[in-house]
Amino acid sequence: MDLSYADQFSVTYYGEENYALVIIGEDEKFLVVPEGEPVPEDLPEDITPLLQPLTNMYLAATSAMDFFCHLDAVDQITLSGTDRSGWYLEEPKKALEEGTMEYAGKYSAPDYERIVDKSCSLAIESTMIYHCPQVKEQLENLGVPVLVERSSYEADPLGRMEWIKLYGVLTGKEDEAEALYQEQLDALSPILDQPSTGKTAAFFYITANGAANVRKSTDYVAKMLELAGGKYIFDDLTDDDARSTMNMQMENFYAGAKDADVLIYNSTIDGELHSLDELLAKSPLLADFKAVKNGNVWCTEQSLFQSAMGLGGMIQDFHAVFTGENTDDLHYLHQLT
Repeated sequence: MDLSYADQFSVTYYGEENYALVIIGEDEKFLVVPEGEPVPEDLPEDITPLLQPLTNMYLAATSAMDFFCHLDAVDQITLSGTDRSGWYLEEPKKALEEGTMEYAGKYSAPDYERIVDKSCSLAIESTMIYHCPQVKEQLENLGVPVLVERSSYEADPLGRMEWIKLYGVLTGKEDEAEALYQEQLDALSPILDQPSTGKTAAFFYITANGAANVRKSTDYVAKMLELAGGKYIFDDLTDDDARSTMNMQMENFYAGAKDADVLIYNSTIDGELHSLDELLAKSPLLADFKAVKNGNVWCTEQSLFQSAMGLGGMIQDFHAVFTGENTDDLHYLHQLT
């Protein structure tokens, strides 16, 4: 499979029947076996066979649901690791409400009996499962293959979106996945071809302790700001810690971001803000910031982190903010006034 940006998975096709060898990370290997075809007798032990059609899947990795939504394949997931109140996407909320999808326990405490009774063909987990290795082992002991979703490990946001091609393989919708991904690239092409605006931006939220949580310069959000024609204000913020974010004392945040052209508040953790007053209540120091004085403060919509295919739209929104064009037609940001 030709991949443009993703480097955390690969797909190699074999034979006229198009058996697909999927490798995720360095050591997770799966062979997607076409419907009606046999599992090769000499399949190595480190390769897990996945027999199509994959039905009654258990999805504990919320970031992957959006791929199934775009591929019109939500019906292949009948078991959710998130209950209805935890979803912002309409498709799983509706499926849980109508009973075509059931809550089967969160990733760290799945309902094994329900999962087995449903003849679950695949459990899709986030990397959080590595903190509960006994759960992964138990699912596999019960005959349920476990695929660990690693799209969050992609440094490039365009690589994250390209994971739709992997889910196209799993659901038997490779052509649809390719078309959807190309559609995203085509929509972004005019933006990616433009020179930088030179505008700087800070992306952050205020913690309960009054610190500013910011993204490191190696994080995909910093890359999105760059693709949108801007520049992440903390472009030299790196260290050896594997985490993509860090807490910064307010005095240091003030020194680094006071003159940023744009402030973008990340609502994922503590909810959306709707006014500048709500922001300033979290830290009065922000009143001195250039972006606050100029009215260039924005907040993300809380549903963003579940919208994997929305990253292209987010880059478009960032671009609109940097250029001041079409800011009345944003999908993932709203202005704080």
